[in-house]
Amino acid sequence: MPGKAVVSLTTGLEDTERVTVAFLVAVGAAEEGRPTLMFLTKEAVRLALEGFAVGVACAGCPPLPELVERYQNASGTFLVCPICFNARGLDEAGLIKAATLGGTVPMWRWIGDGATTFSY
Repeated sequence: MPGKAVVSLTTGLEDTERVTVAFLVAVGAAEEGRPTLMFLTKEAVRLALEGFAVGVACAGCPPLPELVERYQNASGTFLVCPICFNARGLDEAGLIKAATLGGTVPMWRWIGDGATTFSY
């Protein structure tokens, strides 16, 4: 089994190019069969809400909804910082299917003996 991958993302739609790059890295890992986790913090927590990840970052960039769908179809998961999520008054019922609330302890448990990490 290929090694695990963790993509940490702090940016939301205020920087769609950064979000797109993070998703491209995560999608690539997941579609290659790596167990992949995106750890969403700060404004990125909104990306785990149904229908929020919309738009196209640049000419030739894939649409964000397509990247989210590909990531989930490849068994990628999202761990959403509960402190950041709750501070924004968001509703857990609106999370997409592959997302759960969880902080650093669940992230480290998931990593276990190691993972390749990327931070955006």
